[in-house]
Amino acid sequence: MQDAPLFFPDWAVIGRTVILGLLSYVAIVVLLRLSGKRTLSKFNMFDFVITIAFGSVLASMLTSKSVTLGQGVVAFAMLIGLQACVTFASVRSSRFQDVVKATPAILYYRGAWREDLMKRERVTKEELEASVRQSGKGGLDRVGALILETDGTISVIGTEELGDERALPPGAGR
Repeated sequence: MQDAPLFFPDWAVIGRTVILGLLSYVAIVVLLRLSGKRTLSKFNMFDFVITIAFGSVLASMLTSKSVTLGQGVVAFAMLIGLQACVTFASVRSSRFQDVVKATPAILYYRGAWREDLMKRERVTKEELEASVRQSGKGGLDRVGALILETDGTISVIGTEELGDERALPPGAGR
C-alpha cells in the first residue's frame, strides 16, 4: 500500500493552485466589475446563496483537478446571470419579489417585544439584547425598534432616530 503524501504530492499541484488562484481572482474581479455592485449585495437570502455559491465554485477550481479555469469562469458567469435575472424579475413583479425575498420584521417596538414574530423568526431576546449592546446603546429605554432585516441582520433604531417612521416595515401596531 502506497503512503499518501503528508503535505502535497508534488510541486506541479502547488503551481496549478497558484496559477488557477491568480487567474480565478482576475476573472472574478472582471466579471463583478461588468455585472455591477448589486451582484455582491446582501439584501436578501438569494444574494446570500449567490455569495456562498461563488465561494464554492472558487474552492472547487482551486482544489479539484477535474474543474478547469474555463468551467469555473462559466459557472461564475452563470451565477451572475442568474442573479441579474432574479433581480430584474423582482424589480418588475411584486409577486415574484414576494417569492424570492423575505420581508423585514419588527421584533421590538417602543418598549414592546413582538414574541409571536420572534418565535416565527427564531430569534431570542438575548440575541436582540446583544445587538443593542453592539450598537452602543446601554439599555432598551434608548431603543425605539429592533428590526430583523431581509439579510438576517438586526437594525437597532434609537428612540430619537424613529423620526416619521416611514422607513420602518409595517407592523407593531403602528
